[in-house]
Parts: sequence; structure tokens; C-alpha cells
Amino acid sequence: MPSPTDPTGVTVVPMSVAHAEEVLAIYQAGIDEGDATFETTAPTWEAFDAGKLPEHRFTAVDERGTVLGWIATSRVSDRCAYAGVVEHSVYVHPGARGRGVASALLKALIDATEAAGVWTIQSGVFPENTASIALHERAGFRIIGTRERIGRHHGRWRDVVLLERRSPVVN
Repeated sequence: MPSPTDPTGVTVVPMSVAHAEEVLAIYQAGIDEGDATFETTAPTWEAFDAGKLPEHRFTAVDERGTVLGWIATSRVSDRCAYAGVVEHSVYVHPGARGRGVASALLKALIDATEAAGVWTIQSGVFPENTASIALHERAGFRIIGTRERIGRHHGRWRDVVLLERRSPVVN
């Protein structure tokens, strides 16, 4: 289970419905910036909640309990062969970037998924989002390829860089 407060004053806690409004606002801010997702609007909490694995989603909060960022996973497939593979998203409030929030969230996610027997965490990132790619590489993810022109976003074709982290603990 993720923990405690790190030296930057960020505490990682399990995501709950109490965080919904702030989580969705942070998601919408990332959407509005244009290099985070193919989505164009944040979903309702009900849709978000239904699409994310409850045991692998966390928020980073400050000393007042304000949500600074979030991370959540979804299944890659319902097929039993993929039971140990999840896809994740991580978003940080624009005003909280550069404080180690995303790193703390990734650490919590890695700890929780490994404890649950997940052997692969993957993500797709637009190549223009160099900060996210660098963050993931620092956390032990590797680029496994690029899906070229995989989808249209605001009228133009976009590539997606595929990243994955294979657990050195889970076999």
C-alpha cells in the first residue's frame, strides 16, 4: 500500500469518490493542453470510476488534502493471459509540476501492482510529451515502439509512443 508523505510534502493515498471533482478537473486540464490524450473532455465520475481498477488508483495530496495529481490503471484485456498486464495514466495539476508528484504516484503504483502480481505496466504517450516520456524512463519504463498515425486528434494524425515496465520482482 502506498504511503506516506515524502520530503516534498506530497502524500499518496488511494483514490476515492471524495477526490472525484479534483481528479476530473486535473484530467480536463491535461486534455486542454493537447498532448496528453485523444480524449476531448473528461468523463463523468461514474464512467471514470467504472473504467479504472479500484486497487490501482491513487491521488497525491498536499498537507491540506488538495489533490495535486492522480494515477490509475485499466485492464489491457479481459483474456486471462493478460491478467498481469495493466495500462496506466498519470496526470499532475499544472501548478504542481516539478515537485515530484508524478514520480511519487508512479512509485506507489509500481509498489501496489507488484504486490498484486502485475508483471507489466504499459502506457501510450504522445511523442511531443517529452516530460512524460522522461518521467517514465526514470521510473524504469522503456520505449518499445511507436504506433504511427494511430489516431486523429483535433483534425491531425497523431503518433503514440508505447512504454512498458516489466517487473523485476513478479515472474
